[in-house]
Amino acid sequence: MLIVQKFGGTSVGDLERIQNVANRVSETKKAGNDVVVVVSAMSGETNKLVAYAEHFSKNPARGEVDMLLSSGERVTASLLAIALSEMGFPAVSMSGRKAGIVTDNVHTKARIEEIDPTAMNKAIKEGKIIVVAGFQGVSQDGNVTTLGRGGSDLSAVAIAGAIKADLCEIYTDVSGIFTTDPRIEPKAKKLNEISYDEMLELASLGAKVLQNRSVELAKKLNVNLVTRTSFTNEEGTLITKEENIMEKPLVSGIALDKNQARVSLVGVKDRPGIASDIFTKLSNNSVNIDMIVQNVGHDGKANMDFTVPKGDLNDAKSVVESFVKESEVDAVSYDEDICKVSIVGVGMKSHTGVAAKAFATMAAENININMISTSEIKISMIIAEKYAELAARALHNAYELDK
Repeated sequence: MLIVQKFGGTSVGDLERIQNVANRVSETKKAGNDVVVVVSAMSGETNKLVAYAEHFSKNPARGEVDMLLSSGERVTASLLAIALSEMGFPAVSMSGRKAGIVTDNVHTKARIEEIDPTAMNKAIKEGKIIVVAGFQGVSQDGNVTTLGRGGSDLSAVAIAGAIKADLCEIYTDVSGIFTTDPRIEPKAKKLNEISYDEMLELASLGAKVLQNRSVELAKKLNVNLVTRTSFTNEEGTLITKEENIMEKPLVSGIALDKNQARVSLVGVKDRPGIASDIFTKLSNNSVNIDMIVQNVGHDGKANMDFTVPKGDLNDAKSVVESFVKESEVDAVSYDEDICKVSIVGVGMKSHTGVAAKAFATMAAENININMISTSEIKISMIIAEKYAELAARALHNAYELDK
């Protein structure tokens, strides 16, 4: 098999952990597999480099920031290659440029445009283990770029697609995808497999094991993804096409997102295009909108509620208050003491009664639901934040996810 293995910052946090990674990679190689490893910077290294830059400038040029930050991953890659070679496993480290990762020109959050796998394929044919510095590439005009948050996962998935790997393993400090956060519900169970779409929903709803950009890319490139821990040998969770999953569970997981704020507009003027104007202006100010509920209030005017990430609330306030000033909206209020609890599962497509059970469970716990949004495989509810963990545990129990 041809396997891509990605190790994050905690997995390569110090020299002893890099040696542990070398041992694990060598076992994969000894089992007869070809291996390409993608590594992050050692934990804490990126923050240290950012602090160095900020010593000289509070607003350094982004191109220079990319040049600086990309060095962290190159250090780890070369150290791991040295360790593997010393153990008798020929290894070669590659920067993003050497690995053929070409991106657009957007510094600090570039997007991968293409990968030329020629250098990697040559090294694989020579029997070498390749260690690629993750999180980075090179733009069309030859400048070093970095891929932003979760960039090493993206590097690994993109490389797996480019070299047609059989499997892409993402090693983290958690052992896989659970039915809900085990810190909230100790009875949460690890899933053996989950579909790309379910994982995308869970990732966008606050499950932080994998970032949704890397899951989206895995789905697009049809890469089988496994997330597992680098600290034990236990099996992880396979993220794959829905049709590869034999028994589709009704509900796969319960997600909780406390990073939510609600904006309530009262007395929105009754004229065609008002909603478009409000949400276009929010979009132009880079405010991410999640759930929207609109109903007709008094005198033909509408009331409109929507949710945004807490970090976007100040930008949202400045936009909606401009509509109050222009007398297009009568009043506006905000609520940061909310959270979103969501039920995710591909089995919902073919089963009825999932929503009814969710609402009955909330009612039994005396939890009021403020907003509801549904998709083919998801039901999300906005509730008061003080009930967040109670709701997650109650729903986990209602759908018998610990069985």
